[in-house]
Amino acid sequence: MEKIRRASHAGSWYTDDPKKLEEELEGWLSDTGLTKSPDVRGVIAPHAGYSYSGRAAAYAFGNIDPTNITRVFLLGPSHHYYTPKCALSTAAVYKTPIGDLPIDLEVIEELKATGKFELMDLQVDEHEHSMEMHLPYLAKIFEGFHYTRYDKKCGPIHKSIEALDKMGMDIIETGNADALKQYLSEYGNTICGRHPISVFLHMLRNCSTKIKIKFLRYEPSSQCKTMRDSSVSYASAAAKVDA
Repeated sequence: MEKIRRASHAGSWYTDDPKKLEEELEGWLSDTGLTKSPDVRGVIAPHAGYSYSGRAAAYAFGNIDPTNITRVFLLGPSHHYYTPKCALSTAAVYKTPIGDLPIDLEVIEELKATGKFELMDLQVDEHEHSMEMHLPYLAKIFEGFHYTRYDKKCGPIHKSIEALDKMGMDIIETGNADALKQYLSEYGNTICGRHPISVFLHMLRNCSTKIKIKFLRYEPSSQCKTMRDSSVSYASAAAKVDA
């Protein structure tokens, strides 16, 4: 079972209300007047409660253009736990009120293999605030740039993506709009046409003529083998009168 780091300081160091947090971050970022730059490779930002440092932090994160960034290394001091080494998180996901951030587990394993790092207990991780204060900003800056979940039981990453896509296609073929909504909520698959497809399924539900959807073609743009790779899936379907 994957470990999830809770947003343990939400509701105290910053608001745990997603709508209010979005508004605060958008306001602070907008107020900086900064133009995002593809040349930015790192930022230094404060990590106090947002009522003290949220506005100042925006001047760091407002520089970031996420378009060509595939991985973020987040570094922070330890205020409550002493270690002579750098410590790696044991979590697979960092939660925030406005979206979850997946940890690159392959890179974690590569760093562990060097023997120069120790592992940070999940309770220690959640007790520490220094990195958590940056997570909502990262979730905001990188919204829309998310990984599709990887189910190792399916084999290689591209097979996991295909299985997830096929699951959604099978649901669409049933015409069940509620099941599609549940699938999207549970798995977070970034189907670009999910909203118009949902509208179409609701239309078919109320259509006097029985219509059957059938997917005819599925192709990935590439076969992902590592979490560094990216892929877009393409699918075509036809909706016919069901005799």
